[in-house]
Amino acid sequence: MPIKVESLSHIYMRDTVFEHRAIDKIGFEIGDGDFVGLIGHTGSGKSTLIQHLNGLLKPSEGRILIDGDELHSKSVAMKTIRQKVGLVFQYPEYQLFEETVFKDVAYGPQNLGLPEPEVQRRVEDAIRMVGLDYDSIKDISPFELSGGQKRRVAIAGVLAMEPKVLILDEPTAGLDPKGRDDILKEIKLLHSKRNITILLVSHSMEDIAKLVDRVIVMSKGKIVFYDTPRKIFTEMETLEKIGLGVPQVTQLSRELRSRGLDIGSCINVEEAKNEIMKLLRGSI
Repeated sequence: MPIKVESLSHIYMRDTVFEHRAIDKIGFEIGDGDFVGLIGHTGSGKSTLIQHLNGLLKPSEGRILIDGDELHSKSVAMKTIRQKVGLVFQYPEYQLFEETVFKDVAYGPQNLGLPEPEVQRRVEDAIRMVGLDYDSIKDISPFELSGGQKRRVAIAGVLAMEPKVLILDEPTAGLDPKGRDDILKEIKLLHSKRNITILLVSHSMEDIAKLVDRVIVMSKGKIVFYDTPRKIFTEMETLEKIGLGVPQVTQLSRELRSRGLDIGSCINVEEAKNEIMKLLRGSI
């Protein structure tokens, strides 16, 4: 079990007048190869949670286990944990700093003290994993690339550490539609080809419905739901109460049913298309 969270709480500025419980006694597990979404309104505790998962924050209460090893225990090296759990923050391209794409992606593996042939292999693999052509891009300055390409290079830098778990915090934020589609496509391919465990933080219900197998829904520091997208998006009223929505096609299918049309509940465009085609064929 790559990730196990037990009774986790995090309290900012404890024992002061500004004390704030950002996470409140939550627990969940994420298995090998799982693709999990994490959604919640701003201030729900998402960012605080993901910073715990590779040791950037220490729990106020409870514990986190990565592959059975408890974070922050004396016997566990945090460097080892951060090799296993790769965290890609929002706008990771702002952390690019080397003069070439190769050097930027190689920075992490080189810091591990790996031999140069292994660094070379990891850099080539990581750049290709994010859908970029290694030979044509390796010697280019990352600052000459488009926004979407920079984002991919930044993600490649994390993948070059060969993590077992990849956490992506709003990986498409600020990108144009093509850039968004390209990044999401590569993330999906990465999961299907490498069977890497992925935790995707997103505000887009459409992206969550299209990509993930299970969803964690947070509100006010607690987990409200942890289930499949299909089951969660049936809880429209509860989601609306905590400041969230459902995919637009789910709203559309619900509206069509309220008008007497025999259409199933849809959570993505492909499902909606199939349901509408069935209706059209039945009317001929």
